[in-house]
Amino acid sequence: MDIIAFGGTFFGQLLVALVLGMLIGTERTLAHKTAGLRTYGLVSMGSCLFIVVVLALKETLGISSADLTRVIAGLITGVGFLGAGVIILRDQTLVGLTTAAGLWVASGIGVAVGFQLYIIAFYTTLLTLLTFTVFWFLEKEVTHIGPQTGDTK
Repeated sequence: MDIIAFGGTFFGQLLVALVLGMLIGTERTLAHKTAGLRTYGLVSMGSCLFIVVVLALKETLGISSADLTRVIAGLITGVGFLGAGVIILRDQTLVGLTTAAGLWVASGIGVAVGFQLYIIAFYTTLLTLLTFTVFWFLEKEVTHIGPQTGDTK
């Protein structure tokens, strides 16, 4: 793989990761959440960037010691730290858990795009959107079944 061909793919990969992240972020924006299009797009694109940079270093400079599993582990930790900043306790209730999980998944989507695993990235984006929309309605209905908070029975 030469640098020019890689560069063309590189820019396309960043764009795909950004768009997939922004699709998830669009739903979050419509749900009136703080983290939206820009946040999810940047997390996905940034994760893709780190993978592609390491792959480019391996390819163009012949660096064979670049351990991709360490890069992925660093991304998981870093985005986990970002997600931890989103989670807060408000009135005895944890808020932001779903947003944190969504950011973590957006990072995984970016990693998949970085490795050119587009089908996995698209499918995961679809499943994430289903989780944020359809399953939100299902969860809302399920929480009405059984004892409610504050019931003394």
